[in-house]
Amino acid sequence: MDVLDGEPRAVDTHAHQPTSVFLEDAGGQLMRDAAAKFGTDLETWSYEEMVGEYREAGVGRAVLLGWDAETNTGNPPVPNEHVAEVCDEYPEFFVGFGSVDPHKDDCAAQARRCVEDLGLSGFKFQQIAQGFDPSDPAHEELWATIEDLGVPVVFHGGNSTLGAGAPGGRGLRIKYGDPMLIDDVAADHPDLDILIAHPAFPWEKEQLAICQQKGNVYMDLSGWLPKYIDDQVLHYAKTVLRDKVMFGTDYPMIRPGEWLDQFEAHCEFPAEVQRKLLWENAERFLGL
Repeated sequence: MDVLDGEPRAVDTHAHQPTSVFLEDAGGQLMRDAAAKFGTDLETWSYEEMVGEYREAGVGRAVLLGWDAETNTGNPPVPNEHVAEVCDEYPEFFVGFGSVDPHKDDCAAQARRCVEDLGLSGFKFQQIAQGFDPSDPAHEELWATIEDLGVPVVFHGGNSTLGAGAPGGRGLRIKYGDPMLIDDVAADHPDLDILIAHPAFPWEKEQLAICQQKGNVYMDLSGWLPKYIDDQVLHYAKTVLRDKVMFGTDYPMIRPGEWLDQFEAHCEFPAEVQRKLLWENAERFLGL
């Protein structure tokens, strides 16, 4: 890909830990279900190997996401302290996003600690795993706190592979992945920058409408290899939403080299739009 020739420049807005802290501890049986559904093994490897793989693929930065769905799943979180320590070890590569469990009484205070004490740069929420409706007024204090902190937030969009194929999906409810629930948060908190992660299947049209109408809402293309992304999403990404769509993988489930190779093979984007999608939009969103 010509735009990635030379120094690694792309920014992956959606990466998880390739270690047991996420894949085994936080993910638990839900992650094993997802791996079995798609015929993959839950292998683990080091952060050093992860960074090397990214740089070889032409990616210069990655957002490393926290995870806390303890109340709804019973699994331990990926500690925010762990995310901060990894980012401190690789300060030129990782951008750390914390996670707080919206069901915990101290979630707003923990959010403030993530930024003010740990130096994290934003937050990640997975509403299906965490089992909550972000538009519920019960979470207003949390959104107001994050808005006051002046950092962005990532919300999950669309279905989830967690628990896939298990009876009842392990009790997870995909309705919480509807981006229309995020629209309420965006409307009530105009100074809160929001990134909807993944093409939000089966609600892609709603997602595109929100990104077009709300100046503070963006989206990424993580969680899907480009050849599977809806044609309308790709059309919007290179036209009306060319300043609001970003590259993401959902690492380690999708690897950066594979995603970028498929993007080159299946997506005919002008070089100017490729630069926006692969790094310029993310640099602006993340304040890099």
